[in-house]
Amino acid sequence: MSPRWDAVFLDRDGTVNVGAPPGEYVVHPESVVLLPGVAAAIARLNRAGSDVIVVTNQRAVALGLLTLDGLDAVNRRLADLLADGGARLDGIYACPHDEGGCACRKPGDGLLRRAFEEHPALRPSRCAIVGDSPRDTAAGTALGLMRVRLSARAVTDPHADVTVADLPAAVDWLLTVARPAGIPR
Repeated sequence: MSPRWDAVFLDRDGTVNVGAPPGEYVVHPESVVLLPGVAAAIARLNRAGSDVIVVTNQRAVALGLLTLDGLDAVNRRLADLLADGGARLDGIYACPHDEGGCACRKPGDGLLRRAFEEHPALRPSRCAIVGDSPRDTAAGTALGLMRVRLSARAVTDPHADVTVADLPAAVDWLLTVARPAGIPR
C-alpha cells in the first residue's frame, strides 16, 4: 500500500483543467476542460485515502469578469467532470482578490491556513501542494508542505521539492517515491 498523505492540495487552472491563455480567465462552466489523465490521478489519491483539495487564485472576480456565483458554477462543473471520471474533491478554496489585496492569494498561505482550520485532522507535514506556478509551491513553504511543481520543461523553482511534467506524474511521485513525515523510507 502506498503511503497516505493527509491531503494533496491542487492548483486549479493549468494543473487540473486547461488554463486560459495569458491575460484571460476561465469564466464559463462550459470552458472547463480537464487536462489528460487528471481524473484518474485524483481518483488514485482518493483510493489512497488522501483528501484532495483545490486552492486557486481567481482574480477574474476582482476584475469584474466573474461573479462569486459564476465562480461557484465553474467549480461545480470541475467537480462534475471529475466525478464523471471517478474522482472527487474534498474542498475548493478560492481567492477572489486582486494582487496585493489579501493574505489568501497565493503565494500567500491564507487559503491553506483556512483549509487546515476547517479540516483540523490534517497535519501540514503530511500534506503536499501541487501546481504549475512558483506561486503554488511558495504557498506551501511556510507550512512545511511537500511542494511539487508541474512543468513540461526544466525549470528552476526554489520552493519546489520536485518538478514533474503533469498531475499524473505528480501523483505517481507522491504515491511511490515521496513519503509523508513519519513514514520510514
